[in-house]
Amino acid sequence: MQKICPVVTRNVNNELEILLFKHPLAGIQLVKGTIEKDEEIVKAGLRELKEESGISQVKDTRYLGEWNNPYISQTWHFIHCELDIKLDDNWDFFTQDDGGHIFSFFWHPINESICDECDQMFKDAINYIKQLV
Repeated sequence: MQKICPVVTRNVNNELEILLFKHPLAGIQLVKGTIEKDEEIVKAGLRELKEESGISQVKDTRYLGEWNNPYISQTWHFIHCELDIKLDDNWDFFTQDDGGHIFSFFWHPINESICDECDQMFKDAINYIKQLV
């Protein structure tokens, strides 16, 4: 199965931060979703970013690479999304995913370890992203 993961970062005081969110049932994670049949990778990433976070003002994208998830039979494609807007330090977004949830978004320094509320699969994906951005 092919998954898309739009990666949003920002620099604060010369420290790179990555956008993460807390799922009410599944802990801390990256925005991620399924690439639909015949959907282009970038379009899938932009769609998922908007559906899960409300972010739609993307200035530019860059394909970062793919990661063969060792935990489940999926290939994750990462695209870096450069935004046209400055985002708040944290916010909640109501998404229709899985019948509707509130996702709580926040910035996390990419070089700092993530708490136990983040599944090892996402920790490994973030470590992979660190090598690409």
